[in-house]
Amino acid sequence: MAGYGNQQQPIIIVDPSKERTTGKDALSMNIASAKAVAGIVKTTLGPKGMDKMMVNIMGDITLTNDGATILEEMEIEHPTARMIVEVAKTQEKMAGDGTTSAVVMAGALLDKAQKLIETGVHPTVLVKGYAMATEKALETLKNYAVTVEKTDREMLEKIANTSITGKASEMARGHLAQICVDAIYAIEHEGKVDVDKDIVLAKEVGGTLDDTELINGISIRKEALHNEMPRRIENAKIALIDTELVFAKTNTTSKLHVDSAEQLFDFKEQEKANFRKTIQKIIDTGANVVFCSKKIEDYALHFFKEANMYATRRVKDEDMEVLSYSTGAALVRNVNEITADDLGYAELVEQEDEHEEKTYIKGFKDAKTMTIVIKGGTEHVTDNIERVFDDALHVVKSVYEDGTIVPGGGASEIEVAQALRKYAASVEGREQLAIGAFADAIEELPKAIADNCGFDTIDTIINLRAKHGTVKNAGLDVETGDVIDMLEKGIVDPLRVKTQAIKSASEAALIVLRVDDMLRAKEQAMMDVKPEHNVHNYDATGML
Repeated sequence: MAGYGNQQQPIIIVDPSKERTTGKDALSMNIASAKAVAGIVKTTLGPKGMDKMMVNIMGDITLTNDGATILEEMEIEHPTARMIVEVAKTQEKMAGDGTTSAVVMAGALLDKAQKLIETGVHPTVLVKGYAMATEKALETLKNYAVTVEKTDREMLEKIANTSITGKASEMARGHLAQICVDAIYAIEHEGKVDVDKDIVLAKEVGGTLDDTELINGISIRKEALHNEMPRRIENAKIALIDTELVFAKTNTTSKLHVDSAEQLFDFKEQEKANFRKTIQKIIDTGANVVFCSKKIEDYALHFFKEANMYATRRVKDEDMEVLSYSTGAALVRNVNEITADDLGYAELVEQEDEHEEKTYIKGFKDAKTMTIVIKGGTEHVTDNIERVFDDALHVVKSVYEDGTIVPGGGASEIEVAQALRKYAASVEGREQLAIGAFADAIEELPKAIADNCGFDTIDTIINLRAKHGTVKNAGLDVETGDVIDMLEKGIVDPLRVKTQAIKSASEAALIVLRVDDMLRAKEQAMMDVKPEHNVHNYDATGML
């Protein structure tokens, strides 16, 4: 307050329209929101985790236990909670899996931090201690990792199996894992794999998961537009037309004066002639296959048929992009400017069954595009298996490129926690408490897995700690509750997934702990409307 004489006036520093929370209140509120997000996905963790059903405003159902998908579909609004959602997105982008682990770990780190803050430990001390613990945890994981050769197909299938477990039918798990490894080997180039570009996931409702197959090339749900068009074209020269192939429409503001039926006939014939020239431009490039993303006039099909070409229309935009990437064809939006340089190439374009709406494009010059055709009894099944493949392919990619794995079933978390507790004993000051809290937070992951399996969490952790002293790879068998050697059991995880989860969770926790003042804009109130401007104040005669 500042005064002059006996008068005192408040000094306004912050916009009064902002909602302000400071100190421990701000920190507690932010920690509570982060813990709430972690609590949402915690029950989905592990092979025995539960699924979430989300129904949007249109009534469409999403059924999944994938952490990133759940958080994205929920459309969370709280700023701190949204930051935790970003943790899941980062984990998904960098490692392809482990999103739920990262979010649960972030929530656990903040929960342990809150308890220390309540005892008088300053957040700055926690930030420093957590940073030290993160560095030690990553070092421990690196030393704990096991090397895997790129040619070790059996181990790669085990990696895929671990990712798929709990997300797909147990009967089909081995089949799906084999497809993942086959796809990775097929698109490999100089030790690197580009899953997002070189593998297409196509869904077909009908059949069972065992009917899911890997195709060397692209499969699209389209067929030839004319019965007399060829169903098989070798050395295909492909034109991708991203515009309508229809008669040019006369401008709506134009006027056409016709004196006789002959003049109208001549006008229509001229329209046809101009359209015929447009179609001829495509034919003259040497193209023998046409994929169009929009409508093709039936009149054009006659010319494509006469030129012995394959043509189809209304191809999905995502299929057009895949075709462009794989064949090297340009997306043509102005047909009058098309040239032979715009064409792409494939060794074969084939519609194997003339009664089935499916066309295969195979054999590319520079790309190694593969398609996994996912089949299932319902749309919900195929949607879920698509997410399963997305995770499994990325974890296999991680191991193939990095060549490192760690035992699963909570073994790596116990190893890190024990190393951190030993490290904490050598650290002076209150940072020791933060490092110990970090170790406790890491152990929340095997606790959550045990809880989701219906096992006692305290007994599980005690057994894991005890057995880990003699069996370095000891982890939890989710079927029996026993503590066994995870490497012998074949339950393994990519090192990249584990390290990225620790990085992502730690970074999120440190950001939240540094915040002690929160300013949030309130929703704008409706502006007062002057009475003379309010339509409800006028009578039927227009008078106020």
